[in-house]
Amino acid sequence: MYEMLAEFIGTMILILFGAGVVGGNVLKHTKSEGMGWLAISFGWGFAVALGVYVSGTISEGHINPAVTLGFAAIGDFPWAQVPAYIIGQVAGAFTGAVIVYFHYLPHWKETQDQGAKLGTFATDPAIKHYPSNFLSEVIGTAALLFGLLGIGANTFTDGLDPIATGVLIVAIGLSLGGTTGYAINPARDFGPRLAHFLLPIHGKGPSNWEYAWVPILGPIVGGVLGAVLYALLLG
Repeated sequence: MYEMLAEFIGTMILILFGAGVVGGNVLKHTKSEGMGWLAISFGWGFAVALGVYVSGTISEGHINPAVTLGFAAIGDFPWAQVPAYIIGQVAGAFTGAVIVYFHYLPHWKETQDQGAKLGTFATDPAIKHYPSNFLSEVIGTAALLFGLLGIGANTFTDGLDPIATGVLIVAIGLSLGGTTGYAINPARDFGPRLAHFLLPIHGKGPSNWEYAWVPILGPIVGGVLGAVLYALLLG
């Protein structure tokens, strides 16, 4: 339960800062409106680094079901703890999204674009093409797990692993994130999408549940694939 709480808090921080930077970019009349993809990519990188720093000493800072499942698939994490970690991650992502909603409370009414409101919470593809969108999430998450295992194998990063992980997230965002918004984390998308569905957001529109399977299944497949490839090639 202590590890699950750590995953809850770490993932909540991830979404607070990650969804927060998106909201500042797309919602109307914020002082950071229109700051662009570069700022969003760095914002998510910082968000991951801080979430891992907060939770890492207790739960190793997975803050992502794809990471948990990927590590379990290669024997680096006990399967018995997987459900508790995922519950903590999804609940933390949902809670972080609720906090973001209250933080930007007057800006929902000022923003007419329903896509921008949903985009603050959940991902959406630049071009809707489910096979390509799914493949993008698989590739991005495989790169994440491959990179995480490589970071963990280097002793020079002791104490700096969260920063190195944040750099990895920025790299994925800048290079691979432009197609789907790089969920690369089922909890990161599902928890906030559920918050968007349930919260009384002014003029919010649909939550696009028909797309929601892509940022859930794509990262799961990609996480396991990236971990297994690393274990086979470099483990």
